[in-house]
Amino acid sequence: MKRAHLSILLMASTVLGMSGAAQAQDVTLTIESWRNDDLAIWQEKLIPAFEAQHPGINVEFSPSAPTEYNAALNAKLEAGSAGDLITCRPFDASLELYKKGQLADLSDLEGMRNFSDVAKSAWQTDDGSATFCVPMASVIHGFIYNKDAFEELGIEPPATEEEFFAVLDKIKEDGTYIPMAMGTKDLWEAATMGYQNIGPNYWKGEEGRLALIKGEQKLTDEPWVAPFETLARWRDYLGDGFEAQSYPDSQNLFTLGRAAIYPAGSWEISVFNEQADFEMGAFPPPVQAEGDTCYISDHTDIAMGMNADTEHPEEARTFLNWVASDEFATIYANALPGFFSLSSTPVEMEDPLAREFVSWREKCEPTIRSTYQILSRGTPNLENETWVAAANVINGTETPEEAAKRLQEGLASWYEPQQ
Repeated sequence: MKRAHLSILLMASTVLGMSGAAQAQDVTLTIESWRNDDLAIWQEKLIPAFEAQHPGINVEFSPSAPTEYNAALNAKLEAGSAGDLITCRPFDASLELYKKGQLADLSDLEGMRNFSDVAKSAWQTDDGSATFCVPMASVIHGFIYNKDAFEELGIEPPATEEEFFAVLDKIKEDGTYIPMAMGTKDLWEAATMGYQNIGPNYWKGEEGRLALIKGEQKLTDEPWVAPFETLARWRDYLGDGFEAQSYPDSQNLFTLGRAAIYPAGSWEISVFNEQADFEMGAFPPPVQAEGDTCYISDHTDIAMGMNADTEHPEEARTFLNWVASDEFATIYANALPGFFSLSSTPVEMEDPLAREFVSWREKCEPTIRSTYQILSRGTPNLENETWVAAANVINGTETPEEAAKRLQEGLASWYEPQQ
């Protein structure tokens, strides 16, 4: 009886030990992010899809306010209290975290094979030897238009620059609609929806962008001045008081049906779908002449990395491989139309406007914003200076040549390849 009793005790202790081991295997991964607007998508769609396939790994999405994210994340990383997974902004902010040893090298992550070099470029070292974040999504630049307005006026989406200005002239002549909704008050709008939108067709996308980084082209060269010359012509089509018009003002003018065309980023799609009561279409930046190769800014926007000090590196890598999967790409891109998967595998889009934007990848060469990689690390900051230059040119307070000369002098003052 004593032996039987002892056996029962041993079995019980073994079962309890196994139960404890199973419980010990359950881990919780925390995601740091600046995207607090998509909390519901993570909680209701993405995390449940992952957890259903990976019992024992729980995930919590813990966003900060966008304007506070960088400072809050840096403080947490320094204090050792940051989450296991870090949502990565493109280029220098994340590169600095990697250089400090706070983001892990993910170059050998199996899922990385699903992404092109351009897709990974925003989260790599300058020499491309290390990749430290899994690309999640990009945004595409172009023009959104009011289909009802175009139908009323008997006009079609333009393909060339000549057709583009002919369309603007017809809308202006009719007088029912402001031809284009864009202001210059917030500065960045003029550069992001203006210069970086149309510019790649002039400097030939990656060819020009990389030539600028290498010092083989200058901002005073024709391909970099010409977009400013075109922007100067936009002045006549932006409506009265555009100089005092903010970004939200521009959005409202378009969604209320008062403007026919909106120089856009695809991130507007979700907002416009909710606010506009008319059908919308989109067209890519017009080329200079029929038959020219078209280029689009397919700008790397968001990715996810691993805290180098996470206590759960294997589980974090499991999650990151899922972020690199077709399943994640499909859920994310359709839950947030306008934020497009960077995966090499095409994603079937449900939203018609999002489908239109992403279809341009099939006929146009992709590039990223010219100021984002390397060229805005010094003072003056080229990205911020381009905001000012684009707004000044549209306002008519600076000529295209003056703006380009000032930008070139600022860049050359600290960037050796341009000296």
